[in-house]
Amino acid sequence: MTTHTAHHCTSTRLSRSSAAAFGTLFTAGLVQGAVLYAGRPADPGPHVAGTAAWWPHLALAAVTAVVAVSVYVRRRQAGRRGPVVLLPLGARAHRRVRRTLHDIRRRPARGVATAALVALILYGPFRIGLQFVAGLDPSFTVDAWGGPTYIGALAAHLLDAVALMSAAAWALDKIMLDEPFPIGHRVVTD
Repeated sequence: MTTHTAHHCTSTRLSRSSAAAFGTLFTAGLVQGAVLYAGRPADPGPHVAGTAAWWPHLALAAVTAVVAVSVYVRRRQAGRRGPVVLLPLGARAHRRVRRTLHDIRRRPARGVATAALVALILYGPFRIGLQFVAGLDPSFTVDAWGGPTYIGALAAHLLDAVALMSAAAWALDKIMLDEPFPIGHRVVTD
């Protein structure tokens, strides 16, 4: 029988307020995308060669895949469960963010860094929602990264959002205060 700290053995439970924030921001992005789409110009203009940034995105995709596999393997070896992609929406992450932000007077640099990283993570669903609708306008994607097609631009922007959100979530995990556990709290596994 072994004893572990609680964060190694608990599965990811979604935070309702974090999930609601992600859903609200994604919806706001869809609405903003619809506004941009409604005001689209009649002529998208010509595509400028070299603006698609395919090579940097292929490199980013390769790095993201390697990091994702590495994180998955390390989490499994440590006995952690739950999908990694849901960690920023997890109840534990939500409690840690709240605790760190509540402690901002005692540790202002940590609180400001936490707020900035949370803002970066929250920008992701907004940007994804915006891209889904606004990207239907050819003038929106003609010189976009991954453009000039809708699918290419959408893929590039989704990759950017996932990579930025993942990096921010990793950094948050390193700087946030850990959640306090009741005195004598232990998680025992066989």
